[in-house]
Parts: sequence; C-alpha cells; structure tokens
Amino acid sequence: MPGGKTYRTRAIVLDKTKLRETDLIFTLLAQDGRQIRAVGKGARKPGSRLAARCELGCSVDLLLAHGRSLDVVAEADLVSAPLGPAPSFELLSAASAIAEVARVCSFEDAEDHFIFPLTEKAFAVLGGLCGELDGAHLDLLVAAYVFKLLSHEGYWPELSGCVSCGDEAVSYFSAAAGGALCASCASSVPGAEEVPAGIVSWLRALMARRFDELAADPIDAPCAVYILALAHVWAATHLDCRLRAFEFLLGR
Repeated sequence: MPGGKTYRTRAIVLDKTKLRETDLIFTLLAQDGRQIRAVGKGARKPGSRLAARCELGCSVDLLLAHGRSLDVVAEADLVSAPLGPAPSFELLSAASAIAEVARVCSFEDAEDHFIFPLTEKAFAVLGGLCGELDGAHLDLLVAAYVFKLLSHEGYWPELSGCVSCGDEAVSYFSAAAGGALCASCASSVPGAEEVPAGIVSWLRALMARRFDELAADPIDAPCAVYILALAHVWAATHLDCRLRAFEFLLGR
C-alpha cells in the first residue's frame, strides 16, 4: 500500500453497509485488483454527495486516509456510473451478482491486474446496453463474468472433451469433476448433470467471446437461466461459499 497518511486510487464500488447512524462502509475494488474497505463518514447525512457518488458499480477516483482497521474516504470524484441514476430491478440484480463474485475473488493485500478491467467492462456493457438487454442476456453476461474470472483464478472448466477420458462427445457437466463429461464417465461421477444440447457450445462461447459480442448473440430465456445456474454451481463449488446475491438472481 502506498506510504504516507493519504493515497489516491481509482476503484469500483462493490458494496456498502451501514455503520452507526450516519456512516457507511464501502467495499471497493482498486485499480490494482486489491480489495479496500473504507469508511465514508457522514455519508448517510441528508445532502451528502458521497453516497450518491459511490453507488454499486460506480467507478470513483478516491483520496483515502489510512486508518487503524479501515481506511477513511477523504474525497470521492465520480468517474463513471454505468448503471445509471435509476437502474431497473433486473439490472441491479445482475450487477449485484457480479459485484458479489468480484468481492469474494479479491483480497486486501493481493494485487491482481486482471480483475479490475474485467469487472469494469462487465458493468459497462450491462449498463451501456441496459435499455437493449433483456433478462436472458443479463443472465448470460453474469455467467460469462463468472466463468472468465474463475478461469483466471485457476478454475478453468474443461470443455473441449471429457474431463476423465478426453472423448469429444460430451453431454454431461460436473463442477466438482471440473467440466464436461461423456455419458460413460458421468455414470461414475456423483452429481454429474446431463445438459441440453448446445449448452456445452454456449459455455465454450462464454470463455472465448467478449461481453459485447455475447450481448448481441440471440439466446432464449430458458437456455440463459440454465447457463446461469451452471455458473452459480461452478462458483459456489470452487469458491466454497454461499453466494446470496447470485441465489436471489436465480430465484427472481
């Protein structure tokens, strides 16, 4: 962390929680990939601009002061608000799931220069096309974010052939086994799920294509929800945690 009492950084807002009567704790993803938790003093007071500048998904230029346990927000300048001033329920639900996964995959003392641009791009595409994206494409982009980020973290799904034998004729999927399975090998893998035709091809596309390209691809709602459910199982299995915002998105 930079030396001195204060330092500047650009960051994406992932979460905010109430602290005492007038303060907020912001969970931030810094540009170098570190996670920062900082107190916004007086952010909940009437007329305070800090909370409005630090909404979910906002990119902000911050002046932070070092604290004993949490840093303190001294200044905050809004760089971009990709979700807009009044995001829809569907958009906010999708953005919350992305922020939740980013929060779990970022750490206070570990730099990672991949996660910030990936998260910033995901929010930008979600918000930039918010008037054009239906629920199916929102689901598809959340799933793409999950598989792209977890692959970077070391949890790359095997999709070119069966995880166990390499057979290219795959029709099952298992997060615990590490990806796609042929019918023969799936019979010996507990929890292996037979997937509808075309799903494995979609999973390959999520890994290879950009967010804006996926946003333009035609997909129906049942297929997108199925892919989102696989992404949830993949994340919950390999991150070994409960993802409540993701569960809410699936159950909406």
